[in-house]
Amino acid sequence: ASLYLKKNQERRLRAGHVWIYSNEIDIQLSPLKNFAAGELVNVYAHDKKPLGTAYINPHSLICARVLTTRLNTELTTEFFIARLQLALSLRERLFPEPYYRLIYGESDGLPGVVVDRFDQVLVVQITTAGMEHAKESLLNALDQVFNPQVIVLRNDTLMRELEGLSEVVAVVKGTTDGLVTLRENQAIFQTDVLQGQKTGWFYDHRMNRARASQY
Repeated sequence: ASLYLKKNQERRLRAGHVWIYSNEIDIQLSPLKNFAAGELVNVYAHDKKPLGTAYINPHSLICARVLTTRLNTELTTEFFIARLQLALSLRERLFPEPYYRLIYGESDGLPGVVVDRFDQVLVVQITTAGMEHAKESLLNALDQVFNPQVIVLRNDTLMRELEGLSEVVAVVKGTTDGLVTLRENQAIFQTDVLQGQKTGWFYDHRMNRARASQY
């Protein structure tokens, strides 16, 4: 399927932004009613020049999210493995131990996906219909790259409701009571990845907690 933008609406995408809003789409050339939520589309500028592959949700204000500047890309296990390996290489440069946010949505080329790593436990949150459609390929890729003991799906965010998705918490590999131990800034913490807020831990506050220790 093909998605066409209105005239001059491709500027943000060419600059690296990956969101396409519903009011930027040429609905004469590509009526939104023709698309299913989560469907993959080739994106074109008004002059028919290609912009890449995205997934679409015609019912959302953020109507499409670009995955790559290449056309006809499929969300295969191999696609996810390549993105995961790149994300892993970046984390291993920054963190000496396997406790960190492994995938952070658009920042890692995987809009709609968050993965937090607690050593042998991975907590996955999928917030968009496009990534929900590709869930099995994503989980297969995580299993192949990391072979974790446990994978938890924390799909209980309100963002899923906006995408027309149900909320669910499930352990899709291994078994856990939810309690995991992590190390951060030479300190040991315990958190609950089944009942805790969001994915169980706010890794983005690592530097704040390190600074607090000075006081």
